[in-house]
Amino acid sequence: MEEYNPETEAQDDDLYEHYSFKADKGQQPFRIDKFLMNRIENATRNKIQQAAKNGNIYVNGVTVKQNYKVKAGDEIKVLFAHPPHEYLLTPENIPLDIVYEDEVLLVVNKPAGMVVHPGHGNYSGTLINALIYHFDNLPINSSERPGLVHRIDKDTSGLLVIAKTEHALNHLSKQFFDKSSEREYVALVWGNVEEDEGTVRGHIGRHLRDRLQMAVFEDGSLGKEAVTHYKVLERFGYVTLISCKLETGRTHQIRVHMKYIGHTLFNDERYGGDKILKGTTFTKYKQFVENCFQVLPRQALHAKTLGFEHPVTGTFLRFDTEIPEDMQACIEKWRTYSKHQDLEL
Repeated sequence: MEEYNPETEAQDDDLYEHYSFKADKGQQPFRIDKFLMNRIENATRNKIQQAAKNGNIYVNGVTVKQNYKVKAGDEIKVLFAHPPHEYLLTPENIPLDIVYEDEVLLVVNKPAGMVVHPGHGNYSGTLINALIYHFDNLPINSSERPGLVHRIDKDTSGLLVIAKTEHALNHLSKQFFDKSSEREYVALVWGNVEEDEGTVRGHIGRHLRDRLQMAVFEDGSLGKEAVTHYKVLERFGYVTLISCKLETGRTHQIRVHMKYIGHTLFNDERYGGDKILKGTTFTKYKQFVENCFQVLPRQALHAKTLGFEHPVTGTFLRFDTEIPEDMQACIEKWRTYSKHQDLEL
């Protein structure tokens, strides 16, 4: 967060909203500087306190100091005199792996490590920066993101559809909303998934303590409905290769749902999959897993298949991509390991 002198500003209408939060129903009184630290990635307490001192933090429309106690239902906003960096979009000549393109849309294969759109800490090198360099006049979605119909996480690889016209954007967005699009992911997860196939249902929302994580809320009082269908593709003993089909598209949905049923994604740092969750205590095994982590330095998740109705022709299009080399190499290591080990599951 950045500082400015509010005395130079004529009125609140000149301020730009950088962050907005609503305290959950079960929120206990909690200092606002600590509250914001848990919710804003890479923010320091000093910067938050300085923002409060400068009058940048509002609760229910009124500026508050750093020691204000957040209560259930409070609406918190952080406002500054300059627009958020993510809205200051700069075209960048970044190569795109275009799987399909016509006059109204394109399908891209996003590499792992590329952020889809600019946000806190990632203001350049994103898919959006590349898109606005290669394409003019992309339609703007409801979140001010040019061409974006849906998104996948930074360290997830795979397919995304981009709209080139307003009609295509609206048509494709409605398909995702109506759950008529098809999305299939391939994931490597910890543990032996006992059932050959199954469905995970559970509302997903922000974790109540760690706001950088999402969590499942069984009673449905918090979060939004989320449904993931999974099927086992191959078993390697201590890890399992699965296919996941999304009925809904919540933030971190597969990562959260699989952790919820005890099968965290392999090397998913945010959700604890970067530790040895299954297996032996032998040094040789630990070294093997570490080697796998080095081969695949990200969560083992790839958006492999994407299907949707073409917004102009009405034809149902389906696209498929190969599993990327880093994930394939990790899978191959586990495949070889499982063949040569007498595992007790």
